Amino acid sequence: MPNSLRYRPFQGRAWRSTFPSASRKDIREFLSLCGAAFACRDCDRVHLRPDDQVLGVVRAARPARWMPEVSDVEPLARALRERYGLLLDEVWHDGLTLGGLFQRVQQKRGKPAL
Repeated sequence: MPNSLRYRPFQGRAWRSTFPSASRKDIREFLSLCGAAFACRDCDRVHLRPDDQVLGVVRAARPARWMPEVSDVEPLARALRERYGLLLDEVWHDGLTLGGLFQRVQQKRGKPAL
């Protein structure tokens, strides 16, 4: 996890206030999946916020690259497909946030997100 994200405070409250009807377990599972896809330690996943853009996290995780490549997002796409049956290319846009992605995951699972 890059320093810009690692030294943030715990973001659990931000996730719970953005998604009050989502269970803590669902949020933890989603953040764990994202953390693994971005090659972050499990303890660092709690620093990710719902308003973090997916591309921003990828750029922060790979600062040597000016523009992320498909291979940088592929682990996330694969994990979402395997775990939730969600195809990232169907919901992708450059401004996609982790919160927006979580909302899509919850909708795919038939659970209320907000």
